[in-house]
Amino acid sequence: MDDHPTRVDLGPVDLVVADRARSTAYYRDAIGLRVLAEEEAAVTLGADAPLVRLVEEPDARPAADEAGLFHLALLVPDRADLARWTQHAADERVPLEGASDHVVSEALYLRDPDGHGIEIYADRDRAIWDGRVQDLMTTLPLDLPDLLALVDPAAPFDGLPAATRMGHIHLQVSDLPASVAWYRDVLGLDLVATYGPQAAFLSSGGYHHHVGANTWRSAGAAPAGPGTARLLRAAIGIPESQLGAVVDRVRRAGGAMDSEDDAILVRDPSGIPLALVALP
Repeated sequence: MDDHPTRVDLGPVDLVVADRARSTAYYRDAIGLRVLAEEEAAVTLGADAPLVRLVEEPDARPAADEAGLFHLALLVPDRADLARWTQHAADERVPLEGASDHVVSEALYLRDPDGHGIEIYADRDRAIWDGRVQDLMTTLPLDLPDLLALVDPAAPFDGLPAATRMGHIHLQVSDLPASVAWYRDVLGLDLVATYGPQAAFLSSGGYHHHVGANTWRSAGAAPAGPGTARLLRAAIGIPESQLGAVVDRVRRAGGAMDSEDDAILVRDPSGIPLALVALP
């Protein structure tokens, strides 16, 4: 497709949480983000730019197997930053769900108090995997001793570094082929890897993935609705020169659209809410 986005920027991700104070403390103290803005029922956290916006819905039940967010993924600038965060998690006894070497990256996994999945990761040198994501990307145990050997005791953890950004979003979808077709043919991403019939990874610019999608827990599921800790919207930035073509494809595909502030709100085939934002 000639009008593929040449650049995609992700984030912030808006999440419903049951207790704003509890979740704010978690993202600040455990994850290492900073409070950037506060509203009556919401708070925005990030590094040098917004990454996560927490919207309180009292008594919302934890996220489960509905279509929605599998995890948001915070990309730190380099491996030393990942090592510093990992030592912080050990020192503060932050519960982890996993630690993986994906060859293209190294990653730690955890869940927030509402069950939202979080990945904190650092990319490996692109020369290692460029053009070979399908062949190389896998899941191996992370070599934690080797990672932690990079920790400098003289540089204690004082939050995620300013250049931390939303590296990718991983979604749990109801129908994988329909999702792949939409993110590839409508949004305009490239399919770079698949894991059998249950997971796929798409990106722009040759990155290993900006969007992951799986049906491991959510095949045939409806999107999470009110009363649930859920993804309210994930912002996807698309170059302004190409956004119109993307919107036209959404319209031709029969997708519902709305507008809010400077974003165009759409839903993917699983009903997952996205906000398309123009990049300069």
